[in-house]
Amino acid sequence: MGHPNRTIGSLPVPNVQALAEACKRSDEQIPERYIRPEASTDEVFSGSESDSAIPVIDFSKLCDSKSSHEELGKLGSACRQWGFFQLINHGVPDEVIQDLKKDMAEFFELPLEAKKVYSMPPNRLEGYGQAFVVSEEQKLDWADMFALVLRPIESRDMRLWPAHPPPFRNSIDRYSIETAKVARRLFEFMAKDMGCEPESLLEVFRDLPQGLRMNYYPPCRQADKVLGLSPHTDAAGLTLQLQVNDVPGLQINKDGKWFAVDALDCALVVIIGDILEILSNGKYRCVVHRAVVRPSRERISAAVFHRPCQDAVVGPLPELGGMARYRSIGYLDFMKRYF
Repeated sequence: MGHPNRTIGSLPVPNVQALAEACKRSDEQIPERYIRPEASTDEVFSGSESDSAIPVIDFSKLCDSKSSHEELGKLGSACRQWGFFQLINHGVPDEVIQDLKKDMAEFFELPLEAKKVYSMPPNRLEGYGQAFVVSEEQKLDWADMFALVLRPIESRDMRLWPAHPPPFRNSIDRYSIETAKVARRLFEFMAKDMGCEPESLLEVFRDLPQGLRMNYYPPCRQADKVLGLSPHTDAAGLTLQLQVNDVPGLQINKDGKWFAVDALDCALVVIIGDILEILSNGKYRCVVHRAVVRPSRERISAAVFHRPCQDAVVGPLPELGGMARYRSIGYLDFMKRYF
């Protein structure tokens, strides 16, 4: 069976990092396809205002029997009300995070020709380029991305894994192992909170299929006219996002309002995807999010998506009882519809 990222392609578009350089040098206007009126008109709230503070969950408290019950209550409430939280003390070794950050920053600094070696092949959403471009008219995001399938390990296409900087492949591999551990435990805690057996949720994500998307948002002089990443929900179960440099830009939508996420240092930002909303029969909500860019500084982030296994049926978990609010569908069919 084909991997969903390997049957659907994206139309080639200009490299945004190169475009940003050209606009900066010559004072030329940014092309029309990048101009987004909503970028400057939407009101954005700070995510730290006390009455609407973005939830922070302490993973070490979840894992400690003395504090687990109370922290699980917070986790459940974050998944139901926000579809989103920041995870601290998650146990991913600092050195693994720092290596990934350093190597990613170095990769995006390479000359364009060196990066183009890893360009997305036709009919694939893997490699270096821009995903989700399906027409010549659609508006474009002010970003370049690099997507890789990480797990199952036998589905890795090593031709697309960067050989420069030399330690990069190893950094990605170690980060994959550590984030899969965190995701597995989070699924167990979420199952407990939903009121079902961890095994039934883990079976949907058997072997923890995993994809990585590295995002590079170049600075843009007219930053209020462009979007780094259009508003969307993730077609995954769970996304773990890492802010790679100290430039914020992630925004989430709650009750029709945009909230700016100020990522805590080395925290993992956990985003509930469409699949978990369906499995939980709507108890958990997937969250619409987007990314904005800055006028003078680049922003880099890395998202690891945890997806159902290929043969999974995506529908409300039967043991949750009650009336099913979503119909069940094979995961590959779900992905075709999503795209």
